[in-house]
Amino acid sequence: MSAILSADDLNDFISPGVACIKPVETLPAAPPPTENLEHEVILDGQQSSSNGANAPAQISLTDCLACSGCVTSAEAVLVSLQSHSELLGVLDQAPGLRVTRQSDGGFGVEGLENPDSRLFVASVSPQTRASLAAAAGRDVSERDAGRMIAQLLMGSDGVRAGGKWNNGFTWVVDTNAAREACLVLGAEEALGDGSVVAKPILSSSCPGWVCYAEKTHPHVLPHISRVKSPQALMGTLLKTTLSRTLGIAPDRIWHLAVMPCFDKKLEASREELTDSIWNGDGKPGRGVRDVDCVITSKEILMLTESRNIDFFGLPRSSISTSLQTPFPDPTLQRFLFPPRSRVSQSDPLAGTSGGNLYYTLQYVAARHPGSQINTVRGRNADVVEYTVTSAAGEPLFKAARYYGFRNIQNLVRRLKPAKPSRMPGARGAGGARKPAGSKSVEYAYVEVMACPGGCTNGGGQIKVDDPVVAERNGLDLESNKPGPQEQKQWLAQVDEAYFSASDSEDAEVVNGGRDSSIAGNDSDVVGGISPSYIRDTLAHWASMTGVDVGRLAYTSYREVVSDVGKDKAANSTERVVQLAGKIGGGW
Repeated sequence: MSAILSADDLNDFISPGVACIKPVETLPAAPPPTENLEHEVILDGQQSSSNGANAPAQISLTDCLACSGCVTSAEAVLVSLQSHSELLGVLDQAPGLRVTRQSDGGFGVEGLENPDSRLFVASVSPQTRASLAAAAGRDVSERDAGRMIAQLLMGSDGVRAGGKWNNGFTWVVDTNAAREACLVLGAEEALGDGSVVAKPILSSSCPGWVCYAEKTHPHVLPHISRVKSPQALMGTLLKTTLSRTLGIAPDRIWHLAVMPCFDKKLEASREELTDSIWNGDGKPGRGVRDVDCVITSKEILMLTESRNIDFFGLPRSSISTSLQTPFPDPTLQRFLFPPRSRVSQSDPLAGTSGGNLYYTLQYVAARHPGSQINTVRGRNADVVEYTVTSAAGEPLFKAARYYGFRNIQNLVRRLKPAKPSRMPGARGAGGARKPAGSKSVEYAYVEVMACPGGCTNGGGQIKVDDPVVAERNGLDLESNKPGPQEQKQWLAQVDEAYFSASDSEDAEVVNGGRDSSIAGNDSDVVGGISPSYIRDTLAHWASMTGVDVGRLAYTSYREVVSDVGKDKAANSTERVVQLAGKIGGGW
């Protein structure tokens, strides 16, 4: 992937071949009078150069969600409403809301008289922390980078030090909390009877993969997990809990997510992830987003540059407890900010994409004492098959990992249903074919990620050829431009930082990262996570908000039908109205 796009990068019209549906309200200027009779032949799609320079193409996120004519990286368009510039603009819009502790033990909110004031909260992914830790140097761990991000967003030396109102964030949470809930829900879904989600179940935490499926392979939608991604689940948790406990409208809470992937910006804009689901009629709609803005790891550095802050010079210490505001619900306070360090991404076998597949395998193995997890590498490093076998050697559960679109295409071909033949007695054409004599069980679960290598290799991560990395490593990019091998070595450093969280000096863990009073017994813990504790926490969340877990923790998908190549006889106004009605659900 290329570097982050700016407005200057799109100083021309989108090629007609992209089939972008956004109308460009530019009429050609009248041709200058000419006395000769020569005719100019203009090819289809070609613009006359006599009309001067074209205005920059402005493509909003909503336009991309409405269109199904192109399936590319989210990096390929100008996402103008989710960026570090948008973040700074919101921070400078009005004084932030302040949460105060009242004498009766409750919580109040000051500043509500200004309708433009917001309560700022943020969630940060472990892949982002790993990317920034690698950029900072080998002596900086993932946990150190997390503290530096918290100092940037909450501390006195961060964004609070500048801007019109000296606004900062009230809470900065770790998406690993939501990840643990997603892992338990995903494992339970994978072991279900298939009545809700068809087998094999395909993971849903990668928005690039989900958008690709919605637009090009709708036949796999019944297979995609209904469990929300950690970003989406955290967004719903923060918006629902804070709006209910503080008595403020969801649109007064502004949630920033810091992610490794540009596609997460598109996920945040889905109509299925708004308050219309949990605060309305339960149907997707244009409500208040659960995640208002997504910025990437690279954009963290752009944010600090905009405010003249040296990110790598920020303190690596935690924000002082005296300066932190307690979360308004004690149960969720312990869930989001556990008294002991939670089990992080400690096992390399789980990968760097959240560990959905590996946790499910552990969950299955825990139910069958004496069972083993066997691994078989596929045709490349991004395809791996896993089988949980009983003590007697019988296969109990089969799963796989498919990373990268080339491998994903092979997977969706295997899931494509056979076309009925018109010939009497003939076998249907297409669909997956099983090898002759094969006795292996079908996949029950497949972890799918768009990026080869997983989420630490996301498009929004800091790359080896980034000027910041080159400067800190003393490299001259003009004379020694890094190649694929250098990027591979850099990715290994990011992965090392990702797993470094468990090696930190303060990473003492008790009962899955929580004290014994809330985590349950050791026999209940699977992969460092207590499923019963997660269920109890989700039940408490549903009870306090008055919304059932199904609407809080699960989502839905829908096919996005392409208009490319279809009858376009309707006039432009009618087509814009028709397309505007299709916005949402998909890329």
